[in-house]
Amino acid sequence: MTLKDIDKKTYRSKLNQVIIGFIITLAILAIAFGTILIALFAEPLALDSISQASLNTAMESGQQTSNFRYNFLGVILSLLACAGILQQLKNSHFFNEIYYVWQLKQIQNIIYRRLKKIKKASVDGDEKALIILKFYYASLKQLYLLDDNTLTMSSLEANIVALEQLIAENGKEITTEQFTKVLLSNYK
Repeated sequence: MTLKDIDKKTYRSKLNQVIIGFIITLAILAIAFGTILIALFAEPLALDSISQASLNTAMESGQQTSNFRYNFLGVILSLLACAGILQQLKNSHFFNEIYYVWQLKQIQNIIYRRLKKIKKASVDGDEKALIILKFYYASLKQLYLLDDNTLTMSSLEANIVALEQLIAENGKEITTEQFTKVLLSNYK
């Protein structure tokens, strides 16, 4: 994966639009699916033939009067539908920045889980480990700037400086463009 320059303002604007659209779509579909499931499968409650006292007695005796399971199933179905919609739209032009950041975070998670082994190998001058760390730190910096995460930026900058010194000590020419996901298979 190659690091791309993306406009922070465009990314944040599109991400906010997607989040709001997702929430609204999820709510509408959950209500619609819940209503349809209740209409199809719930037992109708004949209120005209039931007095309030018998309704209270039925509730106290534990008889089913709630449609919670249908509403819950409606929420699950709406989540699946929203996930399917996002899956279909992820390669569209509108989602370029959002999908790129999502992919970057996925790779960062993989690297993070193997970071101890990668750092250990980098101290020994392993070129693959140095490439992975160069990419990891550069991608973290990019995401921190996109998300306005300035709290940990100083420690990240210190890690970048230490890595650059280690690369120089080993006489290597390392760039982020050298990174491929295949390099991670060496550090399981």
